Amino acid sequence: MAINKIAVIGSGTMGNGIAHVFAQNGYKVDLIDITKDLLDKALKTISSNLDRMIKKEIITETDKSNTLASINFVIGIENTASDYDLVIEAVTEDENIKKKVFQLIDAKLNKDCILASNTSSIPITLLAAFTSRPDKFIGMHFMNPVPMMKLVEIIRGYSTSNETYEIIKELTLKIGKTPAEVNDYPGFVSNRVLMPMINEAVYCVYEGVANAENIDTVMKLGMNHPMGPLTLADFIGLDVCLSILDVLYDGFRDPKYRACPLLRKMVSAGKLGKKSGEGFYNYKK
Repeated sequence: MAINKIAVIGSGTMGNGIAHVFAQNGYKVDLIDITKDLLDKALKTISSNLDRMIKKEIITETDKSNTLASINFVIGIENTASDYDLVIEAVTEDENIKKKVFQLIDAKLNKDCILASNTSSIPITLLAAFTSRPDKFIGMHFMNPVPMMKLVEIIRGYSTSNETYEIIKELTLKIGKTPAEVNDYPGFVSNRVLMPMINEAVYCVYEGVANAENIDTVMKLGMNHPMGPLTLADFIGLDVCLSILDVLYDGFRDPKYRACPLLRKMVSAGKLGKKSGEGFYNYKK
């Protein structure tokens, strides 16, 4: 099966990045969200990211024009087509929201269409159960920022067919990404390893071991990490980190995945990191 027509549901940070990458690699993409304002914001973000790539001489002005021309912006799932070959969900990391999205889109699609989720932690088997095609359901966990990061975790659900996996693996290579096959367990590989490290860094702040800047300095200069764990947490979004840790804890019932009380308090206070202007660092300046 050839993948030609693609839809991405959700135009936030991950969704617009995924649409950008497919369009830049010659695919026609429908980017779907619930309001025109959200889609206008996505267009502005994609255009700005392409301008940065032009400045770095990665692409040309013509490449930018062709990429933008390949993205069609659609308001509402009810206005989508039915003849997609692949639909990638990239909405909020909330099981109930994803359930509604998959039930709506599944009812519209032809029987051969593959459904993928960009979830960073919710089990693929669980999400597949909300559809009529668990054999054609798979996880495609892109990394942020999508246009720059090479990895895509490809997660097999319990019923994901070998054919579906091979199609998605080949497609991932075609868009210049590196696929890593992962089985379906909470947090997959990336967040099962990353989130406990971030959580432990938050505990170091909570317990007064060191301040955020010094914790990040230790990890950058001592462990050769390109970004400290608390800067990374701010970049990901502290609410997203908390959601993933809750999924890990619910899935494994292991205390090592229990979120630090400080992280939970900061999220309750609306200190979500870069997107809210403040997290472990202040971005309002």
